[in-house]
Amino acid sequence: MFNLIIFGPPGAGKGTQSAMLLEKYELVHLSTGDVFRANIKGETELGVLAKSYIDKGELVPDEVTIAMVEDFLKNQEDANGFIFDGFPRTLSQGEALDNIIRSIDSQIDVVLALEVEEDELVKRLLERGKASGRADDQDEATIRNRFAEYNNKTEPLLGYYDQQGKLKRVAGMGQIEEIFDRLCKAVDAVR
Repeated sequence: MFNLIIFGPPGAGKGTQSAMLLEKYELVHLSTGDVFRANIKGETELGVLAKSYIDKGELVPDEVTIAMVEDFLKNQEDANGFIFDGFPRTLSQGEALDNIIRSIDSQIDVVLALEVEEDELVKRLLERGKASGRADDQDEATIRNRFAEYNNKTEPLLGYYDQQGKLKRVAGMGQIEEIFDRLCKAVDAVR
């Protein structure tokens, strides 16, 4: 089983690159948003609990998110591995993920951090906002606030994985195919 985490600020291209990596390496995509929606739609015990927080405009606590991720992983017995996108977001989630992965006799093999200049990210997100109508991608101040939030929460995680020797920083500037080639080289170096 091969497991990777992909990090990057909003607009870095995680979704685009994850889709290409999934196909090439035949992995299962784990997006906490998808896991939340499936649990809420299925009205599972965890889904009902998560919805109660979401309905109040609150963040779903780590222990609920972690329990959903653990349940998802343990129900994917035939998976060749996973791409984690949007999880972990905090150091405590990273530590919990390591414990969950160990419990299924696996590990995180590589952590890919897409690095893109902030001005380029703003440009990408404003363009995406025009095309998609997403309100959070239409205001530069909101976008920059999302970057600050990402940086504050993610920097400790990057340090955590760097200390484990798993972090690979990948330039996220250029054409989609060029970025994908750089990501594949980083993955292939540890596979």
